[in-house]
Amino acid sequence: MDIDAVREAHPDWLGHLESLGGLDLSFPRDLTTELLRLAVPHEDIAAVLADVPERGSRRWWLAERCVHSLVSTMGSLDRPPAFPSRLPAGFGPYFFVHVFLAALPYTREYHREHGVPDEVSWATLTDLGRNMAVHRRRHGTGGLHAPWWFTLHARGILYDLGRLQFERTRLRGATGEGVAAAGAPAGPGDPALGVHIPEFKGPLTAAACDASFERAREFFPRHFPEERHQVATCHSWLLDDQLAAYLPGSNIVAFQRRFHLLQRLDGGGMLAFVFGADAEAAELPRRTALERAIGDHLTAGGTWYARAGWLRF
Repeated sequence: MDIDAVREAHPDWLGHLESLGGLDLSFPRDLTTELLRLAVPHEDIAAVLADVPERGSRRWWLAERCVHSLVSTMGSLDRPPAFPSRLPAGFGPYFFVHVFLAALPYTREYHREHGVPDEVSWATLTDLGRNMAVHRRRHGTGGLHAPWWFTLHARGILYDLGRLQFERTRLRGATGEGVAAAGAPAGPGDPALGVHIPEFKGPLTAAACDASFERAREFFPRHFPEERHQVATCHSWLLDDQLAAYLPGSNIVAFQRRFHLLQRLDGGGMLAFVFGADAEAAELPRRTALERAIGDHLTAGGTWYARAGWLRF
């Protein structure tokens, strides 16, 4: 296992980690119970337990620095360099799972300092297990989908409030400019909330979304009063307004109509989210109205996009 291979593939990230130095690691004493509480799929638990980094190894060295990166930017809206989606094979498929387990006490302490209820804290952190289930669904093997994504949870930036998740962020780039141009009371650099729609949480009903937004309107002023969130934004394939022609009256269209739509983005991984993997249009199943809409649109030569959108919070 060669750190030089990591340096070659991810020089900025590893340079950031080396500049920090290590942070002494420890893992929960009853690791099995902790994995179950984090909703880690049962078929992954034995492999995670068997793959804990050995103290003094190169994996331990890298894990110390990854945890230090999370802890040193706990709660900060300024992001450290993102964790890569993949490391060389010698680091194992569960390396970042162990990083987040070692960071867990620091995350929980940050939640307690801000008065975050245990219910919200654990609901947020169980996204670790959910994204391991996403990895298995998409690839058929154990691992953690998009390790960079869970850094938001581990650093106290993202919170699960029912059907939706909300990320403490700032307005940036074209989205921030578009929000300001629309006459909203916020613009580039201002605090905002990013809205995310996790998988495996049931239908995206209007009632469930209303409840999440109401919880967010109470949660953030109470626990992060120093940040005034005037707007919430969303970047998702669910906001592609072409869906309205195929799915009139659907939960998806009702959700996207909450937002003022801004710029188009690339496809946002629509096929992976809906089907579990990319495939040719003709090979896509047509089991649901959404699957038929996606496949038929592509077969006809159309293109799907993600969209940015915003609403007054």
